[in-house]
Amino acid sequence: MKPSTHRRAKGADHQSIPYGTPRSPEPFQLGSATAGDAPVQDGATDTGWQSVCRLEDLIPDAGVAVRAHGAQVAVFLTDAGPFALDHVDPFCGAAVLARGIVGELQGHPVVASPMYKQHFRLDTGQCLEDERVRVRRWPLRVDADGVLRVGRPETIHPLEADHASETTA
Repeated sequence: MKPSTHRRAKGADHQSIPYGTPRSPEPFQLGSATAGDAPVQDGATDTGWQSVCRLEDLIPDAGVAVRAHGAQVAVFLTDAGPFALDHVDPFCGAAVLARGIVGELQGHPVVASPMYKQHFRLDTGQCLEDERVRVRRWPLRVDADGVLRVGRPETIHPLEADHASETTA
């Protein structure tokens, strides 16, 4: 049997904590950027935001795939903060972006797709190799307990030329 290539989550070798046990969150200090909008206050309910994991569970400069609002989302943690994009690579149609290599290119945080190596900016979703291609960004919030929440995705307006239909009379 071949060895596992899965990344072990930070703290995975520690004893598991029973469900419902309060944990003291560590403050987000990886960079000077914030994690999206203002944190959700304790007791606040916002149906547009879905809890996906704890911020402390993310591995710096790596991605993780989560399910939010019925879609596959790739969540990344960088020095600039957490980012979320669609998990599906638009060039091959496979859900692989969370497995890509995270880095910086042309001064922007990026993820390189593991399939054909296109680079997508984490802050905008824009493909650096093809200006016509972009993946959706998903807004993130970190609540007071360190829980990362994913909001509804942005709406991408495709180029008008992509939808122009030729009509014949």
